[in-house]
Amino acid sequence: MKGIILAGGRATRLRPLTWVISKQLLPIYDKPMIYYPIETLIKAGIKDILIILAPENSGLFLNLLGTGEQFGAHFSYAIQKEPKGLAEAFIIGEDFIDNDDVTMVLGDNIFDQDFSEQIKAFKSGGQIYVKELKKLEDVKRLGVVELDEKNNVISIEEKPEHPKSMFVSVGLYTYDHRVVEIAKNLKPSGRGELEISGNPSVNNTYLEMGEFKACVFDSYWEDAGTFDSLLSAGIHMSEKSKNN
Repeated sequence: MKGIILAGGRATRLRPLTWVISKQLLPIYDKPMIYYPIETLIKAGIKDILIILAPENSGLFLNLLGTGEQFGAHFSYAIQKEPKGLAEAFIIGEDFIDNDDVTMVLGDNIFDQDFSEQIKAFKSGGQIYVKELKKLEDVKRLGVVELDEKNNVISIEEKPEHPKSMFVSVGLYTYDHRVVEIAKNLKPSGRGELEISGNPSVNNTYLEMGEFKACVFDSYWEDAGTFDSLLSAGIHMSEKSKNN
């Protein structure tokens, strides 16, 4: 199993904080944001990691992270010249993935959960990680997952106006090596992006193939891409540190 961290993009929602620095280098309490997705992968036993960056910030990440030795891991780097969708990460990472399975985590997603059991149990196809939210307005801006009583995926929609459930796909995904060809064959969505969720998308392709699984979890998760969620994540990690 290899790992990818997608840390490109422009982070326009966080300006002026992100005019001169990458979102993933902003602090979450006592660590740069990018440390948290790194720790998510390493906790799951994934130590061969490709970090995908925007060109204007690449030197800062190299200075901070280096080869990955300080984390007991090996880091490779690649450039995403323009943000053309989450699924583009698998095209950029084609040579890195090769014939291996891969878990990708978004660089602004903060977890307080060990996913090692779910990732080590992965066999083939596609696997997403799903959490039930409480607020409808939060659900509407994410990939909404409709599940049956056995947590099998019925449908997945990107940012629907009328969500079919309160379950959302978080920024963590596990796929077999076929994800590269699936991403290559995707047509851009109405937003002009290669999508992970929505239609067409990587997830819906695996769903149509009948090789798609959802792992439901109920621990802390934050998409730290807004001012409020950035603050919330810092408060959570501060409280966790004090309680430990």
